[in-house]
Amino acid sequence: MAIRMSNEFRRLVPELRYEPTPKRLRARLGDEVVLESRRAIVLWEPGRHIPVHAVPEDDVVARLEPAAPGEGGANHTADGDLLTVRAGGHTAAGKAFRLSDPDLSGYIVCETDAFDWFEEDELVIGHPPDPFSRIDMRATSRHVRVLLDGAVLAETTRSVILFEGRLPPRSYIPREDVNWDLLESVDLVTVCPYKGHAHYWTAPGLGDGRPVAWSYGPEFPEMAQIHGLVAFFDERTDVEVDGQVSARPSTAWT
Repeated sequence: MAIRMSNEFRRLVPELRYEPTPKRLRARLGDEVVLESRRAIVLWEPGRHIPVHAVPEDDVVARLEPAAPGEGGANHTADGDLLTVRAGGHTAAGKAFRLSDPDLSGYIVCETDAFDWFEEDELVIGHPPDPFSRIDMRATSRHVRVLLDGAVLAETTRSVILFEGRLPPRSYIPREDVNWDLLESVDLVTVCPYKGHAHYWTAPGLGDGRPVAWSYGPEFPEMAQIHGLVAFFDERTDVEVDGQVSARPSTAWT
């Protein structure tokens, strides 16, 4: 019987999942090294789609101690014990977690946002890259129109379509083909470990007021094909491709 891979990935989401990584991993708290490991794993807690890093406790050079009640910490879905990290004069209260799963006994999860992370000698921003996800970018002459409440936000025949794992394809549109009279920048910045920092726009008076578009800067050379281009939420706008209206996808951004 043939197996559709995306269905298999979804089936495993309720489980505690991991994959070893060959990359040397380091983390710092302030100017202090917290851990250095060549035995790190990428870990998905049950029900989670965003991964974290975990390393053997022997590779943690900072002091670990039980977290006090109510101290920090993420809402972990795996079984284990919440820990506080102390390194030099720095403290990350409740920002580490000792896994109790027998197959991962002795592994420590350190929260992504609490530390500065390095794979080899390069800074990693955002969550760890997913080893089972990849990004492809393809220039296209498809006729793309983006509308909201009947107003045309953008129209182009020279977009770049970004294909990213199980996410819906995104059309990145040249700025010259965007109707800037209908958009307004907002004070919102998000981080993607693959594409960098995103800046957003809303469409005042249209839709529900939430951001409808974003753009990435030139942080990662491998993403140069979309630097400065503008993408729109297919979940919040109406997108026509070659005259056909695309169904709005259902995602975390719906």
